[in-house]
Amino acid sequence: MGKIGILTSGGDCPGLNAVIRGAVLKGETVYGQEFVGFLDGWRGLVEGDVMPLDRSSVRGLAREGGTILGTSRIGPYSEPHGGAENIAKVLDELGIDGVIAIGGEGTASASKRLFEDGINIVGVPKTIDNDLDATDYTFGFDTAVEIATEAIDRLRTTGNSHKRCMVLEVMGRHAGWIALYSGIAGGAHAILIPEQPESLNQICAWVTSVKNRGRSPMVVVAEGFTLPDMDQAHSTKGVDGFNRPRLGGIAEVLAPLIEERTGIETRSTVLGHIQRGGSPTGFDRVLATRLGMAVTDLVADKHWGHMVALRGTAIVRVDFGEALANHKTVPQDQYQEIRVIFG
Repeated sequence: MGKIGILTSGGDCPGLNAVIRGAVLKGETVYGQEFVGFLDGWRGLVEGDVMPLDRSSVRGLAREGGTILGTSRIGPYSEPHGGAENIAKVLDELGIDGVIAIGGEGTASASKRLFEDGINIVGVPKTIDNDLDATDYTFGFDTAVEIATEAIDRLRTTGNSHKRCMVLEVMGRHAGWIALYSGIAGGAHAILIPEQPESLNQICAWVTSVKNRGRSPMVVVAEGFTLPDMDQAHSTKGVDGFNRPRLGGIAEVLAPLIEERTGIETRSTVLGHIQRGGSPTGFDRVLATRLGMAVTDLVADKHWGHMVALRGTAIVRVDFGEALANHKTVPQDQYQEIRVIFG
């Protein structure tokens, strides 16, 4: 038995609701656990703002995108009411025995610190970038790749009609997984990722070679990609709640440069938040449900300070420290494998 609070923090992504549903259904059925949801991420935990979560409130949630609990970029140590001491009082007043935090790297870092400060907390990894090394896949990634692949397919038809070069920008701050997978799936003629700077000369050589074959060039670029002369990723939108530059717009920088250098009419599209929205794919619904169910086992075992992860086809447990140890970026050999057919 026990009362557990669930929160979703950081960027939203398809599959969050399926995690909540999986946790509530298994926790209630197998362990007799009771659940509440903290609203708007860490804010709900800090302020004790909760909603009840039971079987009827999670009905049909697996197919719903976003998160019914809401999310925010506020951290649990934010003043004036943040910090482990205040949070412990809130949990005590609400009779909550432990917290399930669903989120990415920032959420895992905050959870680790709270655990070290005496809060009973476990985690579920979430990032559409698929850049957490502790887990083979994160839910939301497959959906983002599917959406980006469809965008490439659509852009290629309009590019072909006008004999234009099309540049599609997808998400990926430090890791180019979405760009790589969608680019391969959509048959892109060049894939540009943060891990691998490519010169403008090289990009234009690929584009020209495609044009010379009578085709319309398709370039996919991750938001964190840099040209060799750029000392940081392109950002003109200030910083987010975690003080990181808000990326976006590298495609709009590249398109006129490609057009000027090659003489080929070039158009850019920034996919942006469309990748985060809508219903999750079947793969993501299954993965998210399994992770949600597995995290209730952690709670039942009082295995605080750990998160669930996917290794191969098995769900495993890793501690927060291990989860945060390494970013999972695209390995050089995996990029080179596909780079040989660019252009």
